[in-house]
Amino acid sequence: MSDYLIAISAQSQYQPDQSSPEEERYVFAYTVTIENRGTRPARLLDRHWIITDANGQIQEVRGQGVVGEQPHLQPGEAFRYTSGAVLPTPLGSMHGHYGMVGDDGTHFGARIPAFSLTSTRLH
Repeated sequence: MSDYLIAISAQSQYQPDQSSPEEERYVFAYTVTIENRGTRPARLLDRHWIITDANGQIQEVRGQGVVGEQPHLQPGEAFRYTSGAVLPTPLGSMHGHYGMVGDDGTHFGARIPAFSLTSTRLH
């Protein structure tokens, strides 16, 4: 097992009550689970999201922590949070990475796999 192994999964949900399609405003909530599957503790320092809408327009979002926190995860621990994104199209996707640091000072990145933002159920 690796010293540093961070597993990330995300699920999104369209928010019709907050959206306004006639104004090209589609609101999505997404819940991210960050799990430390390594053998050493690590802290999430920052985030870098790449959000792409159906027109191919890209927004990049960078910042410290997530939802105002910089969670410190012991091996086997997980942190879950919910945030949101607003797109001008009913479809899009997000991916990115978290900047992490181990208790020994080792800096590393944790990849956030791409996930879809969709306002309709796909069967």
